[in-house]
Amino acid sequence: MIKYLDLKRVNEAYEPALSVAVEKVVRSGWYLLGEQVQSFEKQFAQFCGVSHCVGVGNGLDALRLIFRAYCEMGRMQKGDEVIVPANTYIASILAVSDNGLQPVLCEPDEATLLMDAKRIEALITPATKAIMVVHLYGRAMEMQPINELAQRYGLKVIEDAAQAHGARYNGACVGALGDAAGFSFYPGKNLGALGDGGAVTTNDTELVQVIRALANYGSEKKYVNSYQGLNSRLDEIQAAVLNCKLPFLLPEHKRRVALAKRYLAEIKQPLVQLPIVTDFEGHVFHIFPIRCTRRDELQLFLRQKGVETLIHYPIPPHQQAAYPHWNNLSLPITTAIHQTELSLPLYPAMLDVEVDAVVAAINAFQ
Repeated sequence: MIKYLDLKRVNEAYEPALSVAVEKVVRSGWYLLGEQVQSFEKQFAQFCGVSHCVGVGNGLDALRLIFRAYCEMGRMQKGDEVIVPANTYIASILAVSDNGLQPVLCEPDEATLLMDAKRIEALITPATKAIMVVHLYGRAMEMQPINELAQRYGLKVIEDAAQAHGARYNGACVGALGDAAGFSFYPGKNLGALGDGGAVTTNDTELVQVIRALANYGSEKKYVNSYQGLNSRLDEIQAAVLNCKLPFLLPEHKRRVALAKRYLAEIKQPLVQLPIVTDFEGHVFHIFPIRCTRRDELQLFLRQKGVETLIHYPIPPHQQAAYPHWNNLSLPITTAIHQTELSLPLYPAMLDVEVDAVVAAINAFQ
């Protein structure tokens, strides 16, 4: 079986340095808010081209804390609206609603599968306070029209960059394209830890101060609580793992692009719709999504041929039981994507012969 993602193989590529880095933390006796986290925050901020990075517990917390901090700072309040993509993983939306804010769903562009910037302005109301962009599948959103809209209406722009570490738009890295960004370092991400982890990047010093306090029980000084905070910290072991992996992220991006270009050139299956990609700096291919109206048949066929695939995502957010008031919404583009999307194996440690097998299997589908 060709795995969708072989994490054992991925992490073996960093040995023995990875085990040495973890052992160093174990032997240090210091496991939270130490040198490894400080080092990673500095390096990742430089990588993204921003002034600040705050390590937190996971990617969802990174986004939750951004909105929570804006609420504490008086920039937003319960009931305010945030425009979000309808085609996204539900975590993007949970971060908004968890803070008492109202997500407003925006349909995607059929070519990119990302939020359609041309549809945003019609959704803006006096209650709108922010636009959340999601660089889904590892593809950077076209930010210029969104930032122009935000400036015109006085809105914040928050990036969900959980799948797009290192993707660039007009020469700038995701994480530096809006007011603040949330990253995930879940093990399967392009920059993945050996457990949960996340980070916020921004150039806003005040926002960083509030987020650091909120993530540490609402405390800037031990036992003195300015906010009703939570506990969300990137631990030293995960930071050590990320410090070990970060220098390899750009070379791995090149490998992902090379594999994606093979799929784009070699898959000759009329029943399959391939991604349309013209800017390969703007896509780090965390996910390689194809579409097929006979998706479930194709997935079964590929499994029988020894190829594991995943669906991102089988149920769109507006049809989830968690948001029953949306269940009757008409979002035909989003719904169609979730009924036809299939993700192919693609990761830096994938072998060329495995790509050969995936291509041959897809081309053999009838």
